[in-house]
Amino acid sequence: MNPILKTPRLYFREFSMDDAQLLIDLNSDPEVTRFTGDGPVDETEAARVLKDIILPQYPNKIGRWAVHLNATDEFIGWCGLKYIESLDEIDLGYRFFKKHWGKGYATESAKAVMEYGLKVLQLKQIVGRAAVDNHNSIAVLQKAGLHFKEEGFEHGEKIVKYTT
Repeated sequence: MNPILKTPRLYFREFSMDDAQLLIDLNSDPEVTRFTGDGPVDETEAARVLKDIILPQYPNKIGRWAVHLNATDEFIGWCGLKYIESLDEIDLGYRFFKKHWGKGYATESAKAVMEYGLKVLQLKQIVGRAAVDNHNSIAVLQKAGLHFKEEGFEHGEKIVKYTT
């Protein structure tokens, strides 16, 4: 397995169909999915997300990547870029286990992914979005170099949108 990206503390790799349990475990905490618009997934749904949403992005050199600690190989969440066809946007997203919140991993991941997207892929624009009440996620978007663009509604929730 070759890492897609590495930072001082983390490495990023592509998910595989064998990783369904990782998504099940990550989404099982209601606090982790509080602002995401989804919730717990079972094995069938996790496999569908991998097959239909995550894996198809990889040939385009983007995707949601599994994030692991360099020191222990522990899976701590995911971060990456996703093309949203209906909006014609490249979206920065991230999700981490609660026990890893407050350690700077989301910011470290988001910055690495932004640098990859802008410098390696030479993307013109990357968008990040967060629920208006998700102050921690908004702070990550700002620290990753995104700037407030607008408020809006997605999936019935009030969101803020940030962009490069």
